[in-house]
Amino acid sequence: MAGFIEGKDRREQLFLPECLDDYVTEDNPARVVDVFIDELDLRAMGFAAAAATGRPGYSPATMLKLYLYGYLNQVQSSRRLEREAGRNVELMWLMGKLAPDFKTIADFRRDNGEAIRAVCRQFVLLCRKIGLIAGGTVAVDGSRFKAVNTRDKNFTPGAIRRRMEQVDASIERYLGMLDTADRQEDDVAQMRVSRLKERLDSLRRQMRELQAMEQAVQDAPDRQISLTDSDARAMATSGKGTGMVGYNVQAAVDAEHHLIVAHEVTNVGHDRSQLANMAQQAKEATGVEELTVLADRGYFSGEEIVACEAVGATPIVPRPLTSGAKADGRFDKQDFIYQPETDSYRCPAGEQLIWRFTAVEKGLILSRYWSSNCGSCAIKAKCTPSKQRRITRWEHEAVLEKMQRRLDEMPDAMRIRRSTVEHVFGSLKDWMGRDHFRMRRLRNVGTEMSLHVLAYNIKRAIAVLGAPALMGAMRG
Repeated sequence: MAGFIEGKDRREQLFLPECLDDYVTEDNPARVVDVFIDELDLRAMGFAAAAATGRPGYSPATMLKLYLYGYLNQVQSSRRLEREAGRNVELMWLMGKLAPDFKTIADFRRDNGEAIRAVCRQFVLLCRKIGLIAGGTVAVDGSRFKAVNTRDKNFTPGAIRRRMEQVDASIERYLGMLDTADRQEDDVAQMRVSRLKERLDSLRRQMRELQAMEQAVQDAPDRQISLTDSDARAMATSGKGTGMVGYNVQAAVDAEHHLIVAHEVTNVGHDRSQLANMAQQAKEATGVEELTVLADRGYFSGEEIVACEAVGATPIVPRPLTSGAKADGRFDKQDFIYQPETDSYRCPAGEQLIWRFTAVEKGLILSRYWSSNCGSCAIKAKCTPSKQRRITRWEHEAVLEKMQRRLDEMPDAMRIRRSTVEHVFGSLKDWMGRDHFRMRRLRNVGTEMSLHVLAYNIKRAIAVLGAPALMGAMRG
């Protein structure tokens, strides 16, 4: 059609053919991948050396370039990577027109998990070296990612109980339908009776399987079994009835340029035991002496906060809003002022709650305080329905009070935390697609997450510095 830009004739022969390098611009992310991988000492990171005998294999550098390019461009499947290697001009340039088969590609990711995680850590060290990581403040958060395991293939005591109730109800319904069909004598009724009996046999078999699984779940260490991915676990999410079977991904993100400085994949469904661990990893990655760690209420744990300070990090975590007294309209523990000089509390009525005794409960050293004047107090109805209002103080309560003062002095701490870390998880989940993880078992899922984190950090570094400057820093 005349009047439009026309392409070249497909059968036209060029006297001087264009080379692959002409198709890859100077600021193309593929060039960043090429320089980064070429500058690494892959053998020192744990990748295998070339075999002395037999047919030569693909070098770790070639396979790493393929995977890193794929994760940068949301192509994570080994079969899709195989297709892209044969048709994608950028990959042809990056890999020298090598095209491994999907089995070789998949085996490389499975067999080199620890080395791939070392490459991810190496890029964080590079960012630290060139000044992209400030290291003064990090935000820690966790998010649930779907595993290769449907909810129907995950069994917990509650899930088994609900399924057994559903099967029982179905059996009762089919038995009623069978009684009705038995009273009819035509041929259609007889066929219906046969189908109903088959369905009842299937339901009874399903009930026996559920009973056997119930016993297996009771014997399991954490009373949970996943059939497809044995390491995946059922986890609650914020929406009602929207739980998933998956993994809990922890990340520590630097507040300066939002680079992920540390990450870890766990199959524990809550964040309460992760604060000190992530603070330690973030402190090692950033290399700073003083590190402020911002986290949400899900991380609040007295033991974890004390452990966090022990590793040299300063946590800022708000208390959970779970006071039963406050919900009932009575005074909360926060309304009682601790007086360290006398080791006592002052209540809202001005009375002194003095120390009575100290005990050990669940491994914690707890002190009890109360006043003898509660019975004659004019505002006792606003304080407690019991005979006396008792206050419990943990031996490390001063650490929690000090952290609360830091939070009061930094009112925008949680806003900084949200703007730093939450969009990171949103970006990762968007890139990963509807089905988040493609591999099974905790070890392999950790490898997959490291590739996603490495790709994310490279994109962020390119956005901040630009591809030419980043490549120059890598070579320097």
